[in-house]
This record gives sequence, structure tokens and C-alpha cells, in this order.
Amino acid sequence: MFVNFFKALRRRGVPVTFNEWLLLQDALSQNLIDSSLTRFYYIARSILVKSEGHFDKYDQAFLECFGHIESDDDLIRRIEERLLQMPPLQLTEEEKRMVEELSLEEARARFEERLRNQDDDLHVGGNRAIGVRGRSPYGAWGYNPAGIRIGQHQSRMRSAIQIAEKRTFRNYRDDVTLDTRSIKTVLSYIRQVVREGPRDMLDVEGTIDATCRNAGELEFIWERARKKRIKLMLLMDAGGTMNPYSELVSRLFSAAKDIVKDLRYYYFHNCIYQELYTDIEQMSAVSTRKVLDQTSRNYKVILVGDAYMAPSELLSRNGAIDYWYRNDRPGIEWLMDVRKRFRKVIWLNPEPAEWWASVPSTRMIQRIFPMYELTLEGMRSGARALIKA
Repeated sequence: MFVNFFKALRRRGVPVTFNEWLLLQDALSQNLIDSSLTRFYYIARSILVKSEGHFDKYDQAFLECFGHIESDDDLIRRIEERLLQMPPLQLTEEEKRMVEELSLEEARARFEERLRNQDDDLHVGGNRAIGVRGRSPYGAWGYNPAGIRIGQHQSRMRSAIQIAEKRTFRNYRDDVTLDTRSIKTVLSYIRQVVREGPRDMLDVEGTIDATCRNAGELEFIWERARKKRIKLMLLMDAGGTMNPYSELVSRLFSAAKDIVKDLRYYYFHNCIYQELYTDIEQMSAVSTRKVLDQTSRNYKVILVGDAYMAPSELLSRNGAIDYWYRNDRPGIEWLMDVRKRFRKVIWLNPEPAEWWASVPSTRMIQRIFPMYELTLEGMRSGARALIKA
């Protein structure tokens, strides 16, 4: 049941599992949704979605499966033109319980059948045809717990389709590109706890241990305060195919400067060779070998680039895209030097991950560095890799 819904969720990247799907089937078999599309929307979301970052994807899948019914547009227009703007139908609770309730499949099938056979007469107060002030599942100003509203340009009974259409959780998505605030949050994940400053904090356990070793004579042990610190190096691709992502990389750089005290940053174009640059215009060069040798291995390194270039730029001497630039070693060797020098290195790619396999240079770079998308979820995964022991 609802297999298409399961497939739609998986297509959009919602990590729904078979066990969760069975749990939803169990909830349906126990009639927990009470034939209500709205209740189905909420119950299915609570069972199938583990993170609010996937709520927007859930809404899109819900709309795909339950929000669009193919029909004769001309007939719908003529029906809407004939619907009366009457006061809504008022039913007692007992009368509401007597109204026939339909499953989603039944409602869809009957709606299409009635569109094919509907005449041009106005239907008022009925329980079958598309009309007004009736108990039919289709029409305006009536009542049906599984109804499809037509010609009623405002909501009386909040429906699941309307909830999904609002896509309230669009900003919670974990696959959208980052703003500066989000980047700061992610960078804070990779802070290391270090001790620095004067020894002005009492080490209670050390004091007890030292006192015991000193035959009970009190001996104070002082320790430096524990503080969180990031030692980070950013190596950023600038120019060419990275121009469309300049604003995004600028946000990353801005966030890093605000939150990282020990930040080193350099620029390159397409690939790293014997020189890195301290300015984005790449006018001021510094020796790549000098940077590697003089930077502690404890620095965490993030390379940012689309990894998109001619294979010769990676594999050949003098293969740099700049005709006048002479690289004494292939770029891929310099990239491997970066990887060997530092303990924790990742590559952030602003291009969608589904494109990476089609780009030879990207595939080669993926063999050297763990690569993640430059999105919220991608940076979270990259941060976890940087702090992993």
C-alpha cells in the first residue's frame, strides 16, 4: 500500500527504511489515521522522517503522490463557474459520522470517474456528484472527511495537501547551500579542546593525588584553562569555473575568519602547483613547499573547489591552464603532498554530488581526499571526518 509514496521519498533522499515502512503499515492497519489525510500526513512523517532537515523533501514527495489529480481542466472550469457561493453546510457530529469516508485510492478513482460522467447541471446538497453544500467528497462548502475542494477559494478544514503545499520547512533542508551563520555553526563542530594561558585553575584530581603521594601534606596543582580552538587551513580554488560559486566561498571564508583564531588561507586556480597565493587575484605568490613545511601537521585542512579541469592539469608537467605558467611537477603530486602532510584533510565541492562521477578530474581527486558537497549536510559530514580519531 502506498508503494509509490515510499519510492518518492527514497528518490528525494529521505532515508526511509523498510522497517519504518512496515511500522507505517502497522499504524494504518490499526486505523490510527482514522481515514484522515491530515492525520496520515502527520503520522507518516513522524514514522518515516528522522530529521527536520528532510521535512521539505517529505512535503514534496507527499504532493507528488497525493496532491495532483489528473482531470479534465475544461470540465473543472465549467463546474467551478456553476458552483454557488452559499453558506457552508453545517452538520451535527452524529451526521458527520454517517458520511461515507473513502481511502485515498478510492477518492482518486471516484473523482476521475465522476469527472468523466458529470453533467452541466448544478448539484446542491448531494452526496455523490461534484457540487456544493453536500456530503460528496468533491465540491465546495460541504462536508466530507476525505474531501477534495473545488471552486472554494479558501480553506475551512485544514487539509494535508495545503500543509504540504505551504512547504513550511523549506529553510530546514540539509541539502541547501550555506549561509554564513550555518557555516559558523558547522565550523564550531571541529573545535579542539586545548589548555592555554596562565596556570590559574585548580586541578582538583591532581591536587588530591599529589597530596596523597605527599603523605597527606596539602599540595596544590594548578592547570591552564581548557578552551576550544580550531587550527584550520583553507585552500580555495578561485576564478574560472568557480566564479558562479564566489559568493558561497566568500561566506565560508567570512565565517572562518570570524570563528577560527588560528586560520591560514591560500588561493589556487584549478589545481595546486609549486605556488599558492595569499590574494584572490593571485598576484602575491608563496612557495607551496614552504607552506607545507612550516604548517603544523595538526592543522585541519579544507580544500574548496569544483575539482573540474582537464586531466592534463592533474597529470602533466607544464599542464597548468595558464599558458605562461610552468609547473615543474604534475598537479596530482602536489595534491598528494598536501594529503600526506596533514592528518585531517577534506575537499568541499560546490557542484552536486551526482555530477562527480561524470568528471574524470573529480574522480581522480576523490581518490586522494574525502569529498563532500558544500551544503549544510555535506559540511556536517566533513566536520565529523575532521574530528574523527
